[in-house]
Amino acid sequence: MAQADLLQQPPTAVSRTHRQRAARWSLRDHLGIVLTAADRWFDAAAVALLVAVAIVAALTFRDYGLGWDDYTHSEYGALLLRLYDSGFADRRALSFVNLYAYGGGFDMFAALAAKVLPFDLFETRRLCGALIGIVGLGITWRIGRRMGGPLAGLIGLALLATCPLYYGHMFMNAKDAPFAVVMALMLLGLVRALQEYPAPRAPTVTIFGLGLGLSMGTRVLGDFAPIYGLAGLALIVALETKRLGAFAPAKRDALRFILTLLPALVLAYAVMALVWPWSVVSPLNPLRAVAYFSHFFEKPWKEMFAGVPVAVPDMPRTYVPWLFALTMPIILLGLGALGIAGAALALTRRTMPAGWRAGILVTGLAAIVPILVALLTRPAMYNGIRHFVFVTPPLAVVGGLAGAWIISGFAGMSRLAAVAASAVIAFGLAVPTMDMIRLHPYEYTHFNLLAGGVRAADERYMLDYWGLAFKQAADELRAKLQEKADFAPSNRRWRIAVCGPQRPAQVELGPDFVTQGDPGGADFAMMLGEFYCLKLNAPVVVEVERDGVIFARVYDIRGRSIRSLLTLPAP
Repeated sequence: MAQADLLQQPPTAVSRTHRQRAARWSLRDHLGIVLTAADRWFDAAAVALLVAVAIVAALTFRDYGLGWDDYTHSEYGALLLRLYDSGFADRRALSFVNLYAYGGGFDMFAALAAKVLPFDLFETRRLCGALIGIVGLGITWRIGRRMGGPLAGLIGLALLATCPLYYGHMFMNAKDAPFAVVMALMLLGLVRALQEYPAPRAPTVTIFGLGLGLSMGTRVLGDFAPIYGLAGLALIVALETKRLGAFAPAKRDALRFILTLLPALVLAYAVMALVWPWSVVSPLNPLRAVAYFSHFFEKPWKEMFAGVPVAVPDMPRTYVPWLFALTMPIILLGLGALGIAGAALALTRRTMPAGWRAGILVTGLAAIVPILVALLTRPAMYNGIRHFVFVTPPLAVVGGLAGAWIISGFAGMSRLAAVAASAVIAFGLAVPTMDMIRLHPYEYTHFNLLAGGVRAADERYMLDYWGLAFKQAADELRAKLQEKADFAPSNRRWRIAVCGPQRPAQVELGPDFVTQGDPGGADFAMMLGEFYCLKLNAPVVVEVERDGVIFARVYDIRGRSIRSLLTLPAP
């Protein structure tokens, strides 16, 4: 029996063997295409790309500095380990600043890894972030491959690997980058479950449960998952009801599907409890976290948007889509938009099985719903679009589908046309790759050609909002002082006034320096290149520059009277 004929049979008429075959269904199976030599080459290229990213990450993870949150997150990870080591006697992690309202899976993982790896704590955190980010790349590849075959998987992987937002944040963001990975894992489980409907297999149930538990246990935004899942289930039920001409058999299969996934919910709760223990101290704590994060929870400050300093609760509704348009690689924007449009059209294709149509629906929703929600609700927005890193894997997946559709379409015309289409996509991928090389290790500050690049965006938007440039500034300052045999006055350390994150600056500078916020009595001033730090009338000792943009400066302010380092009053 042909696969297409099999999928037209009523559920009661399909044998268990045939159901198992249907569970392994993919778009390529439905189109009657076998794995070709080209497909094997695409898979080999995807593996090679993952290996290449891993090698680059292993060679460069030490280049990334500390940001505003690193020190606090490292403390949180240590406190979570003490919570478990003490048999829950040491409960400081359950009230530590506001991080108790977040999961701490990454922080615990990094704290454990630091006990066995031959690197210091913060280098280990960078390495762990890179490892998790590479896992996310692999998951994205598998989703794309499952949805559209090896070529779609390869293009989706390449789109994400060359996305500066994803690549840059995976090294140094303890919340948003791991959240993107576990949301991708949840999406993989959900896509598999819908394609294996109405009886997902045990590995699929496990993947979905792990992804759901880790996503809910990382950020409360993990509650987007039920929205996607219910939409996919509703589509299948509607399609099956229409195909069978009755609601009752479709309802029975839907109930079977839900019952099969119940173990995933149990697993998800256990995983959430492990990585976010505060969430289970009281049954209502996850809802309390939702309420806490539903309004801006810090004292407002201003960030630069479109050339104007704006208080973060007052950012315009267009903040997120506008910054997506200016910071994402143009190839990802273009193919992603085509992929979402193609996904919408694919939903109407009656020849495609319900499971595949539901899978592409949830993938498209994962790419656009968070942006639409931000557009409609207008929450406080800051730090660019780092909170939306989790949108990039599904966007890359639909972009990969679009890229594969384009190349396949041109291949129907001629081999030369297919080569030309592939070359255009390859060129589109090369552009952000070269941008990232020039910006390293500040890839996450990328702005695309629509914005005029980082040089044009520097005076209009926030670039190094994470404050990573202090590592390079500190390294160069120490080297300059050593080169000039310039030593601190007797009986004290060098005093460094800091405009930016002080604790990271102190860690990067080391024990021979002491940091302070007030420039009075300081020897040097270490300043981020952002709008809120003054440009001082003093000799410049160190200047950290990328692509014509100053990311940080160190001034020699010995013997000078400087009242403030800030362009705005301190909040």
